Amino acid sequence: MSLLKVSPLIALLMLFMTSAQAETLRDPTRPGYGSQIVRSSVSSHGSDLVLNSVIKAGSASHAVINNKIYQVGDRVQGVRITAIENNSVSLSDERKLTMYQVITESKGN
Repeated sequence: MSLLKVSPLIALLMLFMTSAQAETLRDPTRPGYGSQIVRSSVSSHGSDLVLNSVIKAGSASHAVINNKIYQVGDRVQGVRITAIENNSVSLSDERKLTMYQVITESKGN
C-alpha cells in the first residue's frame, strides 16, 4: 500500500499551476520597468574602447579591449598602449580605460 496516492487529474493540475507561475516570473537580467535605451555618441577617437579584462601572469600583462588581446606597446585604434595595471590600461593619448567598477571591487574594501 502506497503512503501517498495522487490522482492523475490532481497531478496534472499541479503541473499546470507550476508552469503558469513560472511564466509570470520576470527575467532578472532585463532592464527595470520604465528604463529607456540610450544610444551612446561616437567619441572623437572613433568607436568607444571597452576594457573587458586584464590578465597578469608574472611579468607578462595582457589586456582584453573590445574582446581582442593586447600588450604594452600594441596599438588599438591607432593609439599605443603605454601601461597595463590590475584594473586599468593607460593609452598614449592620455586616456585611461578602467574595468567596470563592480567587477574590480571586493567585499569589505
